[in-house]
Amino acid sequence: MSDEEDIVLSELNDDELVEQMFDDLYDGLKEEIEEAVNILLERGWAPYDILTKALVGGMTIVGHDFRDGILFVPEVLLAANAMKGGMAILKPLLAETGAPRVGKMVIGTVKGDIHDIGKNLVSMMMEGAGFEVVDIGINNPVENYLEALETEQPDILGMSALLTTTMPYMKVVIDTLVEQGKRDDYIVLVGGAPLNEEFGKAIGADAYCRDAAVAVETAKEFVSRKHNQLAG
Repeated sequence: MSDEEDIVLSELNDDELVEQMFDDLYDGLKEEIEEAVNILLERGWAPYDILTKALVGGMTIVGHDFRDGILFVPEVLLAANAMKGGMAILKPLLAETGAPRVGKMVIGTVKGDIHDIGKNLVSMMMEGAGFEVVDIGINNPVENYLEALETEQPDILGMSALLTTTMPYMKVVIDTLVEQGKRDDYIVLVGGAPLNEEFGKAIGADAYCRDAAVAVETAKEFVSRKHNQLAG
């Protein structure tokens, strides 16, 4: 432990500090992350650079190790919580500077289902990747999704279910979007333990994401594709 305590964040140069933030995020050390974010701000770093280079950079490593089974849900939640501490400092500053966002997502668990650990994990990892996330919580009927899509105008709609009995409700939401002619306005990602790729295809989602790390990678891929089409 003594080696750890000898590290004084303010004495590290920028590169060392970012490297240390990667480690601290990985270990879920919220106070250290908050302190480091403030140090970089004092050193004149742009909020967007701190977000992308330090926080998103660190969470990318966490995401990969989670995907590869090296880290598990409790550790990822701790890392995401540390990330949130840093984000809380940066959010108002990012809003002021009008920093570019990767994209925006509305996410919620479907009607009849009150599970939210998976959904919360996806929300945190998406924020960790620089997305703006609007979490509408659990037990959402179609109306809640439609209202949130209308209000927030996101790029992505994320739906989660943990029960085989609530899975089919995802199709109800997608079918309603189709009926209203709005289906193509959004990238629809679905996830949850009982789902699989075939189910995602069958209900007309853009993709099934087996875990939070995959959700982030899939979201990034679809959003960049969407931007390229708009630019093209």
